[in-house]
Amino acid sequence: RSNMGVILLIFFALAGCGHDHVVVGSKKFTESYVLGEIAKTLVRNAGQPVEHKQGMGGTVIVWQALTSGAIDMYPEYTGTIGEEILKSKTVQTPDAMRAALRPFGVGMTGELGFNNTYALVMTRARSKELGIQTISQLRNHPELRAGPTPEFLGRKDGWRPLCARYNLNFSDVRGIEHGLGYTALLHNQIDLKECYSTDAKIAEDDLVVLSDDLNFFPQYRAVFLYRLDAPQPAIDAVKRLEGTLSEAKMTHLNAEAEKSKNYAQAAALYFKESNLPAATEAEETVSARIFRYTVQHLKLVSISLLLAILGGIPLGILSARPGILGQAILGILGIIQTIPSLALLALLVPVLGIDAKTAIVALFLYSLLPIARNTAVGLQEIAQPLRESAAALGLENRAQLVKLFLPMASRTILAGIKTSAIINVGTATLAGLIGAGGYGEPIQSGLQLADNATILQGAIPAAVLALLVQLGFDMLDRVIIPKGLRLRSQNA
Repeated sequence: RSNMGVILLIFFALAGCGHDHVVVGSKKFTESYVLGEIAKTLVRNAGQPVEHKQGMGGTVIVWQALTSGAIDMYPEYTGTIGEEILKSKTVQTPDAMRAALRPFGVGMTGELGFNNTYALVMTRARSKELGIQTISQLRNHPELRAGPTPEFLGRKDGWRPLCARYNLNFSDVRGIEHGLGYTALLHNQIDLKECYSTDAKIAEDDLVVLSDDLNFFPQYRAVFLYRLDAPQPAIDAVKRLEGTLSEAKMTHLNAEAEKSKNYAQAAALYFKESNLPAATEAEETVSARIFRYTVQHLKLVSISLLLAILGGIPLGILSARPGILGQAILGILGIIQTIPSLALLALLVPVLGIDAKTAIVALFLYSLLPIARNTAVGLQEIAQPLRESAAALGLENRAQLVKLFLPMASRTILAGIKTSAIINVGTATLAGLIGAGGYGEPIQSGLQLADNATILQGAIPAAVLALLVQLGFDMLDRVIIPKGLRLRSQNA
């Protein structure tokens, strides 16, 4: 009971963590990153402390973050608001959208000035070879390999409705992350993908945008969504973006971000070209950035591992006993372990919101099985004569467990904890998908920019941390495991 009390105390402490500054969110593609950085600067100019949670995933995640209060604002598009958020079958005016958003506690700025609609693209060589200029002409080429993004595959204004409208039937369709899709297209691994009409890659890679000859895609006018209870100076600041971004300017900023591999630099270009003042902040060095990622990552791993130890060992003790209870516990933990990490995050987001605690709970659940199973195995392997001797000495059951059985099983238990810790270090990179920080943040950003240097800022420290964790637990063996068990292991 005391262990469970500690777990609940830590969890509720995490759940109570809020933010005392304005938080800007963004989705996981270049334009959203850039707009988020511009909004961050505008809010800072207004004298408000501000943070930008970059690349938080798709529409479902950032919308949930906004309505739950994890973020205060993020860039969105009118087509997505109507189709995916409000799920409206009819075209709505901006005022109608604002009225529909108000019950969610959400407001909407005016249009920023550009329409970033969806489109389908092919390489110029492939388009010329097959004579394809319109989406309707794809109907004659079911052999083409398509690589839409996973989000576009599931959208109500996405792949399946598009194929139904145009009567398309491709045999090879695979979901590919947006940035990687362009790489696959250029390397002839796919023939077709969806894009945003302001993507810099269209001009940079000389791609052909297929004409939407049946007018399937709605207007995707860029706006900002914000919480109605956000600080008024922050709301007023982001409204200054209204009407200031043409399609050409936004495409130019996207190109600058992908060229410089720096979203903040692209945002600064907006202020420079618009002759607007911008409150500058000292540019973070690579070492300082990696240190920040490390602190965030250690927080995720250490708290979730502590919770898993406090919960996993008692569950392992129960599982070591004969009967159906032990089998049921390990069976349930095994099922949790098989849930894909992205799916588990998606299941937890509606319950816990978009925050570090969501990632911590997911990591806690993934860490339970190795600890519980190793605890159960370690206790079950204690020889029967030793159990009988402990009983003959008159030791109570609790004393037998604490003073004899757990110390004898300590080597196996510690091996399970070590396994969980090392797995945790790698799995915690998924926290970047919901803006929870850690090494996943540069990995996600680097994937979007196709920038290996940025990816390595997260990948290399994560690998080093995993090695350090293993080394640390090897040293811990000498402190925790009784000397007699270590000598017996060495002799064996």
